[in-house]
Amino acid sequence: MLKPVNILMVGVGGQGTILASKVLAAAAQAVGYDIKVSEIHGMAQRGGSVVTQVRLGEKVYSPLISEGEADVILAFEELEALRWLSYLKPGGKLIINNQQISPVPVLAGAAEYPQNIIAQIQARGINVQVLQALDMAIACGNAKSANVVLLGALAKNSPIEEKIWKDALAATIPPNLLEVNNAAFTAGFTAGTAGR
Repeated sequence: MLKPVNILMVGVGGQGTILASKVLAAAAQAVGYDIKVSEIHGMAQRGGSVVTQVRLGEKVYSPLISEGEADVILAFEELEALRWLSYLKPGGKLIINNQQISPVPVLAGAAEYPQNIIAQIQARGINVQVLQALDMAIACGNAKSANVVLLGALAKNSPIEEKIWKDALAATIPPNLLEVNNAAFTAGFTAGTAGR
């Protein structure tokens, strides 16, 4: 029996949340999960929110995750983590990239980027893992593979074995980018902490 899992991926346009969800879906499908995926793009091309809801199980009827029902939130950016935190279920896990990308109202001077987001989240007693995914991706050779670093950390917290994830990565990533993305995945997987 495959245990149902609800995963919310949140970030901004250009961070690769959609690609990450495709790799996740391919890995889950390979081990027999039924999968439903819902994508929400809020002016993604202009740095707006991109939210991908992924539900896995024996049989999944709806792609939508209700508030308080996400087993894992994979946050590609700090403010998006805070914005979607109410979707995390009690005892769920938040994996967060410590990157800050200012939304349009902040860039326009109409709002301020909230301070100490990670400390605020940690103060609530949430099971949170913070990764410097952008720095790790740069160290692997490509800043754009920060999404795959985060995916590696997610994989460490999943019931799907590492080889299946690597196969899904190879099936999704263009061959000329596979080496750097494999390195990014391994970096995230190594840094990932399973459970609490």
